[in-house]
Amino acid sequence: MSTILFHKIVFGPIKSRRLGNSLGINLLPDNGKICSFDCVYCECGWNKDGRADSTIPAKEAVFARMQERFAQLHDEGTPVDTITFSGNGEPTLHPDFPEIIDFTLQMRDRYFPSAAVSVLSNASMTGRREIREALMKVTNPILKIDSGLEEYIRLVDNPVGHYSLKETVENLRHFNGNFILQTMFLKGNIGGRRIDLTCDESVVPWREIVLSLRPREVMMYTIDRETPAQGLEKVTVEEMEAIAAPLKAAGITVQVRG
Repeated sequence: MSTILFHKIVFGPIKSRRLGNSLGINLLPDNGKICSFDCVYCECGWNKDGRADSTIPAKEAVFARMQERFAQLHDEGTPVDTITFSGNGEPTLHPDFPEIIDFTLQMRDRYFPSAAVSVLSNASMTGRREIREALMKVTNPILKIDSGLEEYIRLVDNPVGHYSLKETVENLRHFNGNFILQTMFLKGNIGGRRIDLTCDESVVPWREIVLSLRPREVMMYTIDRETPAQGLEKVTVEEMEAIAAPLKAAGITVQVRG
């Protein structure tokens, strides 16, 4: 299996199918992975395979590299649509995440004032007030719930340590709808069990969560790259559009990506 790791603190810009010309920020190891989930579809591979490097960059190194790279791109005239925190795992695990967000907003305003700031997060840290408040400052807090059934989340996302879908939903209520909900749809055999995230058992309670939280947008997507787990299957755009239809009818903006 090929994995995609980001070997720099600041990488790109790269063309994102969801976010446009995206300048990436990796707050995790250059040659390893640290995450509170261990998703079967993660392009960075399994957590256990990313332990060779567990060094999280100090905030001073992050600040210095951002200052250098932002100034360089600005001087070159390189367009940046979005400054995106993603990288090799869960960005909100960085101990100085709130301070880094504040610095990023200052750098954005100085060098790319029209750019959005986005954070791709599995929402596992939203129970911490300081993390929620930092996420609320960015343009696009993109937060994950992959199923309305916690049993399926445990199979597909493999949360590390404590996880509660009910608690996650309650944490997201603090955003008052000002966030983007991201959901992966796939099918396949996981741990000897057939899983289908398009089935009613998963989708019906997921829709109820969406209608309850009313995020400003829902991003529905499916597998786009090789996955660490074998036997996973893409879902068609037509299947996702059918799932999205009742949400769109209820006035919720939904973006479907095949």
